Amino acid sequence: MSFVEYSDFIQDGDVAILYLSHNNVMPVKVQQGAQTQTRYGVIRHSTDLIGQRYGSKVTCSKGWFHVLHPTPELWTVALPHRTQILYTTDIAFITMMLELKPGSIVCESGTGSGSLSHAILRTIAPTGHLHTVEFHQQRAEKVAEEFKEHRVDHLVTVRNQDVCKDGFGVTGVADAVFLDIPSPWDAVGHAKVAMKKHGGRLCSFSPCIEQVQKTCEALQDQGFEDISTTEVLLREHDVRTVSLPLPDFGPDPETTEEATPAAAPNHASITLKTTTLPREMPGHTGLG
Repeated sequence: MSFVEYSDFIQDGDVAILYLSHNNVMPVKVQQGAQTQTRYGVIRHSTDLIGQRYGSKVTCSKGWFHVLHPTPELWTVALPHRTQILYTTDIAFITMMLELKPGSIVCESGTGSGSLSHAILRTIAPTGHLHTVEFHQQRAEKVAEEFKEHRVDHLVTVRNQDVCKDGFGVTGVADAVFLDIPSPWDAVGHAKVAMKKHGGRLCSFSPCIEQVQKTCEALQDQGFEDISTTEVLLREHDVRTVSLPLPDFGPDPETTEEATPAAAPNHASITLKTTTLPREMPGHTGLG
């Protein structure tokens, strides 16, 4: 199992994703002889998981679930939160705008819970590399441990340092730089040092417009071009079944009154599928 290479069967030591329901997804480290308690009963790793094909339906004493191969998208909804994370809508836009591809060299700060990091690694594999900087020592150690468990540690270097003071630890190699820190304007100079002399893209993600303004000013001072600010909003439509009455247009005008008896009230209706907008939706996550 690897987050960048697909495997058919579950093996001892894999990290699998248990899909219990639409809003209940959990990761589990598969170990010989281990057990995991869920709302549907006990999962015995030796018999229920190891040797099974990814995507299999597993039945427990109180229900069933599917065991899925891990992907960055599933990891985003299942990971243990150590910080606020980026979700798939913003991640997809960021990876596209940074023009990431296999072989890209990327610098990132801060690493946080590793949600974006896993998406970057899947995109730049097998020959690219991610240099990620995390200020908090325990978070840096934990995410490095997860990269090793997920078998992507050969694609990433984790540094525990202050990117605003110490930079990314590399010079003139990065095709793209991503900043998700409280004061990204203080790291713009270090980002320029890390980037290649010609070309390259930088993205900064901030929740407040004041942060965006200061970062844009710093980008201009450092000679960056084509600076723009974008906000991505996601609106999901709920599918539902509705019954609509058919309109009564009255009697046929071509038919005489003598030939038409008094018509009974028309209560005909039609049933169809439609979509409705959610009553509430997150209006803002961040600006990049």
